Order: sequence, then structure tokens, then C-alpha cells
Amino acid sequence: MIITLTFIIYLVLMLAIGVVAYRRTKDLSDYVLGGRNLGAFPSALSAGASDMSGWLLMGLPGYAMSAGYGSFWLAGGLLVGTWLNWLVVAQRLRVYSAQADDSLTLPAFFEKRFNDSSRSLRVVSAFFVLVFFLFYTSSGLVAGGKLFETVFGFDYTLAVLLGAVAVISYTLFGGYLAVCWTDVVQGLLMVGALLLVPLFAIGELGGMSQTLEAVNAKNPELLNMFTEADGSSITLIGTLSLLGWGLGYFGQPHILARFKGISSKDAVPSARRIAVIWSAFSMAGACLIGLAAIGYLPDGLGDNETVFMVMVDALFHPLIAGILLAAILAAVMSTADSQLLVSSSALAEDFYKALFNQEASQEKLVMVGRFAVIAIAVIATFFALDKDSKVLSLVSYAWAGFGAAFGPALIMSLYWKRMNTAGALSGIIVGGVTVVVWKQLSGGWFDLYEIIPGVMFAFIAIVVATLATAAPARSVTERFESVVAEIKD
Repeated sequence: MIITLTFIIYLVLMLAIGVVAYRRTKDLSDYVLGGRNLGAFPSALSAGASDMSGWLLMGLPGYAMSAGYGSFWLAGGLLVGTWLNWLVVAQRLRVYSAQADDSLTLPAFFEKRFNDSSRSLRVVSAFFVLVFFLFYTSSGLVAGGKLFETVFGFDYTLAVLLGAVAVISYTLFGGYLAVCWTDVVQGLLMVGALLLVPLFAIGELGGMSQTLEAVNAKNPELLNMFTEADGSSITLIGTLSLLGWGLGYFGQPHILARFKGISSKDAVPSARRIAVIWSAFSMAGACLIGLAAIGYLPDGLGDNETVFMVMVDALFHPLIAGILLAAILAAVMSTADSQLLVSSSALAEDFYKALFNQEASQEKLVMVGRFAVIAIAVIATFFALDKDSKVLSLVSYAWAGFGAAFGPALIMSLYWKRMNTAGALSGIIVGGVTVVVWKQLSGGWFDLYEIIPGVMFAFIAIVVATLATAAPARSVTERFESVVAEIKD
């Protein structure tokens, strides 16, 4: 009863933020990017919360429980990727997207960056946004379903539907402002939960040394970063696959939207420091939860991805447990809302306006965007109804798809003046298709995480296609030079 009440209070708070943001949403720029007026702190926490999603409280602790110290390869790759994304991309994208006719979405940015009158860049980019976000949003709804099923004993299907309704509600009304300000609350709740649970678990076991002794008694190989749980040495393919997760950051539209929506390029350094610190504490806590659970739960779990929920239930009073379990809902909502917002923006701005109604009013585009939220959520919910779905598996596929399709194209477009439309289009298509094809193959090097070949082939495709075709128009290169000059000021 107490846990249920806590959840209700939390959901009411999130919806209240959505209503306030609704009153401040006047046009598509407000709905998609909050008028580009968000400070360093909310931008950093929103980027982190929308990035990590339910996998941070379910997928990563579950993986740490099965892989032990091996999980730090994955966490390390993600932390470095977070830092590099803020360092390499954030400032330039903030300035360039504003200069490129105030591009609100990533597909719009690519079109304006290269003056692509054919609209092929915009439509192809929007297509990949929608395809991979269906899997990504579905992963969040799976996490929400497991939460409501485990905590309240709901039927899994009903649990998924409840989570979907919660996310749709405030994304539908408030747009970017609602998403970002709820992300601030959710980001603080997530990092608090991820630090509190392992501290209590380690305390119950008698300290860190006793915790490691308990893990060692179960399986000493879990305390070796260079061996698998069965004692075999880690492979080069396996290690690269874990570290390769860091490559995905450069192409995630929901994270990149925070760079475009930040108040100015001068706010980026502060936001970078906040984001990296938040990520470091969050991922360290997630890994420690998995390690502590190995010693704390003698019989293990049937589904390791429920480890956070089981540990909270075992360690805390129902009132505190309700608050901590709400952190999972926070993680699910903070990412799913961002994904729905970016997807709806792609449909409204990059399909509807670009192809069907170029003279559409701001009110019309916001309305189309809100209808798109519902449509996309319904499809993602359908995918999430498969009870055997794994959060980490769904996230890894979508993460790779975005990282390979958009990461190389975005980095090169921000740093290479010679790059043209053909190069961008080739990179996006080759990166996205490589991920889809590589995922279907297995054995030998085909076991490598698909993001790595996807990124490599995308970079090659960009360079080859660009050099094989005509240089961009002078107006395109002049804008590039103007952006570089503004960054240096």
C-alpha cells in the first residue's frame, strides 16, 4: 500500500510538471527544443537521464551480477563516450544548428548543413530515427512492464500498458520543457538510488572486503576483469564489443537534442563536467549493485535484470523502497519521453512539413507532433508486449543503429569543410544498414558488436563518396567557416 501511494505521488508530480510546461509551449521550437534556453545543470542531467534509461537500473546491474568486474569494461566505454560527446560535438552542434536556419531536428540539420534541396538527406535520416527508436522506446516499456509486474504483481501486458500511458501523458502535453525538467528530478532520483542501494547492501554484508569475499566464494572469476565467468580468458572481440558502446553517443538524437537546446555554447563546459560526474557515480553504483547482489542473494535470480528491485525490497522499509523503485520508473520515463519527442519531431518536421505541407503553421506542427507521440508509442508498446524481451538486448541494437547511422556523419559534418550531401547520405545509409545486416550474422568477427563495423564503414563511405563527387557550394563552406569562427570567439 505504501509503495503504491509513493508511485501515485511520483506520477502526479511528473504530470504537474507536464501541465506547467504545456502552458509555456507556444510553437514547435518550444515543443522540440524548449526555445533553446535551458541552462547547464538541467541540460546535463536531462542528457544523462535520457541517455541511461531503464537499462542503468536493470540491464547494467543484471549484467554486473553475471559478469562481475567484466561489467567495468562496458561502464568505462560509456563514461569515455559521454565525455567525448560533450567535448567534441556539443558546442559545434549548438552553434551550427542555430546558424543552419535554426534546425530543430537532426534530419533538418543535415539538410540545412549541406543545402540539400532534394530532401533525400532529411527523409532518409528521419526513416532511421523512426526505425531504431521503435526498438529503443520498446526497451523502456519492457523495463516499465517488469517493474510493475515485479513490484505490484500485475499481469505483464497490463504493466506495459500502464507504463506507456504514464510516459505518453506528459510528453504529449509539455514537449521538451516537460521532458527536461522531469529529467532533472528523475536524474537526481536515479543517482541517489544507485548510490544508496549498494551502500546499504555492502553494509549488510559487513563492508567492501566482506562483500568481495562473498563474491569470491561464489566465483573468483567474477573478480577478474580479464576472465569470463567460466574462467576462460576474455577475447579481443568481447572486450572491443564492450568498449565499443562508447561510440554510440555521437549519434543518439535524444542526447544530441540537449546540445541544441542548451542556452549557449558557453554553458557547455559546465554542463560537460556535471554530465560526466553524474554518469560516473551512476554507472559505478549500478555495477556495485550487481556485485553486492552476488554475495547478498545466495540463490541467485531467474532474471538478473530484476536485481535492483529485489535488492530494494530486501533492504528497505516500504516507504523508502517505494521512492527507490520510483527511480526505475524515472529511468524508463526519462528516456522513453525523449525518444517519443524526437520521433514525433521527425514525423512532424521531417515528413509532414518537408513532404506534405511546407506552409504548415506552428500550431499545426505541434498538433501533428502530439498525434505522432501517440502513434509511435502504440507501435512500441506492441513490440514491448513480448515478455521474453531483454532490456539490454533491445537497447544495444538501437544504440548501435543510431551510433553508426548518425555518429560518423555528424562528426564529419561538424569538422570537415569539404564534406558534401553525397558523403552524408552514404555514411548514414551504410552505417545504418551495416548494423542491421551485421546483427543477423554470427561466428568469428561477426560476433563483434555491430556498432564497430557500422561506424568504420560509415566513415569510409563518407570519405569515398565525398571525394568522388563535386565539392559543396561556396555558401555551404562559408557557413562552415562562420561556425568555426564563432566557436573560437
